[in-house]
Amino acid sequence: MKILHSKKQMLAFFLPGFLLGILYVNFIVKQYIAEPGIFSTYFLRQYAAVDIIAGEYMLYLVRVRLFPAALLAGLAFTRMRKIAAVIFLLWTGFSSGMLLTMAVVGMGVKGIILCVVGILPHFLCYIPACIVVLWYCWMYPRNRWNRQKTVFVALMLMMGLILESYVNPVWMKAFLGIL
Repeated sequence: MKILHSKKQMLAFFLPGFLLGILYVNFIVKQYIAEPGIFSTYFLRQYAAVDIIAGEYMLYLVRVRLFPAALLAGLAFTRMRKIAAVIFLLWTGFSSGMLLTMAVVGMGVKGIILCVVGILPHFLCYIPACIVVLWYCWMYPRNRWNRQKTVFVALMLMMGLILESYVNPVWMKAFLGIL
C-alpha cells in the first residue's frame, strides 16, 4: 500500500507540471507556435537529410543526458533529495506537456507519433533509471542506496545512450521517410 501511495505522490507533482506545460504553450507562447520550429516540414526534411555520426552524437548525448542524471543523483545524497525529486518531476512534467502540445499544434496526431518515435527506444532505459533515483529520494530513509541500484542506474543510462546514438536516428529517419 505504501508503494501505491508513493507513486500517487510522485504523480501529484508530474501531472501538474504537465498541465502547466500545456497551459504555457496555449496561453503564454501562443504567438511563437506559428513560427517555424522543430515541427516544421523544413526542419524535419533537414533532419532526415543529415548523416548523423553516432560517435560524435554519443559525446553530445553524454553531456546533455548525464548532466541532469548526475545532478539528480548527486542531490539524492543530500538533505535536498525530496526537493530535488519534486523539482525534477515538475520540470519533466512541464517539458513533456509543452513538447506534446507544440507537436499537436504543429502536426496534429502525427506530432504525437513523432514524439513517441523520438523517445524510443532509449527512454525505455532512461525512465527506469530515473525512477530508481526518484524512488530513493522519495522513500529515504526507509529505502537505502546500495550497489545494485548503482549498477542498475549506470547500466540503464549507458544502454540508453547507446540506443539513442545508434538506433534512434535510424528510427527517426525511417519515420520521417513515411511522413
